[in-house]
Amino acid sequence: MYRSLNKKIFHMIMIIIIITIILFIAGMFLLRYEVEGETNIPFDIKKIAIIETVEGEEVENSTEKWNLNVNQNNDIYIYIEKNDNYSKTEIIESVKINNIKVNRSSQLGETKIYKPVTDEKRMFINSEENETTEILYNGDLESNIKEHKISNQGGKVAFRYAINNIAQYTSDMNKEIDHSKLLQLTNVKAEDLKSKLSFDMIITLKSGKIYQTTIELEMPSEEIIQEGTKGIEITDLSNIVFKRIEN
Repeated sequence: MYRSLNKKIFHMIMIIIIITIILFIAGMFLLRYEVEGETNIPFDIKKIAIIETVEGEEVENSTEKWNLNVNQNNDIYIYIEKNDNYSKTEIIESVKINNIKVNRSSQLGETKIYKPVTDEKRMFINSEENETTEILYNGDLESNIKEHKISNQGGKVAFRYAINNIAQYTSDMNKEIDHSKLLQLTNVKAEDLKSKLSFDMIITLKSGKIYQTTIELEMPSEEIIQEGTKGIEITDLSNIVFKRIEN
């Protein structure tokens, strides 16, 4: 009887140990997935380009020669390309950008998100009808940012993050105003503009697979104060992790 009891205790201990090992291994896989995400996905982000600019919008019915509301714009372009290491053929059905959040310490100005417009001369216009909280690009044969289309084998999507009405510049001088100098002329500081922008990007494929990632960006660069325009290209995307949310 004593020997039989010892066997039962031994078997129970072994079962507990095996279950613990299984749970530990499963936990390690889950932790690795949370950190690394999908290791081989059909489409991936090649680079992110940001074009930072400053512009002045004329105030209507002004008595001054120059009366401008100063905006700082950040046009964000995300380049999506096919993964050559992925062996199967997939087709992009849509790419959505949503859950856009802005974190700023300064209360100066108004933060807005804008979608591309169909205007022939401009990609973005800071107006109320162009404001958005999310943008959907539908897969098509060719990319067309203005029409919110992306090639079904990869292309680029874009949106604008703007800080409007940062300052107001007034002057009765006759000479032309260099808009790139407006931040200097109105004594705006780099810390007044610093922002942390985060958003989700969801890639939906015709096969039904859906991949999602969260992208975080800091902008604008300090050079924007002096230069008034700045182009930035981000190619180190090791912190961007895609996870499959639908099989």
